[in-house]
Amino acid sequence: MSQYFNGMRSDVIQAAGCWQKARVSQGAGACVEMRKLNDGQVAVRNSRFPEGPALIFTVPEVEALLSGVKGGEFDHMAN
Repeated sequence: MSQYFNGMRSDVIQAAGCWQKARVSQGAGACVEMRKLNDGQVAVRNSRFPEGPALIFTVPEVEALLSGVKGGEFDHMAN
């Protein structure tokens, strides 16, 4: 069983590496951040709430999301 779970406080996640955001993010605390976990999953959090809940995804789930983002499937959400 994984030590990581959806909704856990993101500031207590212990994993190699650090939280990462897109280079184009403004850095004013309004970014989506991701972190690779020790068990291979990926945590996602909102940088405005660094102590807030994290969502935990498998690599195939992240691959599907990134493919959709790159393919423009979510562009309408930013307009």
